[in-house]
Amino acid sequence: MTSIPRRAALTALLALPLLAAACGGGSSSAPVAPSAPAAAAAANGGTVATASSPLGSILVAQNGMTLYMFARDQGGQSACSGACAKFWPPYTGTPKAGSGLTASLLGSTMRTDGSTQVTYDGHPLYTYSGDPSPGDTNGQGVSTFGALWWVVAPDGKVVKTAAQSSSGGTGYGY
Repeated sequence: MTSIPRRAALTALLALPLLAAACGGGSSSAPVAPSAPAAAAAANGGTVATASSPLGSILVAQNGMTLYMFARDQGGQSACSGACAKFWPPYTGTPKAGSGLTASLLGSTMRTDGSTQVTYDGHPLYTYSGDPSPGDTNGQGVSTFGALWWVVAPDGKVVKTAAQSSSGGTGYGY
C-alpha cells in the first residue's frame, strides 16, 4: 500500500514538467503570442497608408497598425505560413494606395492558401501580433522564424534602425 507522502511526491514529480511549461520553462523558436485583436483585425483590407513614427515615416494598414516585411521572403513570395502567420498575420486584400504612397509600388502575391497578400516594392506585408495598438513598432528588428522583420518606408526601402523606447532601450520588443 502506497503511503500519502509517497503519493504526494509522485504527484509533484509528475506535475513538474507542466509547471515548468506554464512558467515559461524550456525553449522555443517562436515568441509567445500576445493577445492582440487589433493586429489580427488589420490582417485584411488591402489599403496601405503612411504614418509618422519614431522610426520615421512608415507603412501602416488601413486601421493604423504597422506593416512589416520579412527578410526571408524572396522574389515577392511569402516564406511565412503556419505558426509564423499566426504571429505575423499576412496583410491580405485588394491593394489600395492610401495617402503618401506611390501607387506603382503596390502589388500583390498569391499565398499558398489561395489568399492575396499585399506587397509594396516587392515586399509581402504583415502585421505583428505583438503590436496591440496603432503606431506600435514592437516587431522592428525582431528575429523569428528564421530571419529579421523590418518596417518599410514609403519609398519602399527597408528601415533597419531601432526606435528608442521611453525607457531608453531599443524598440525591438524582445
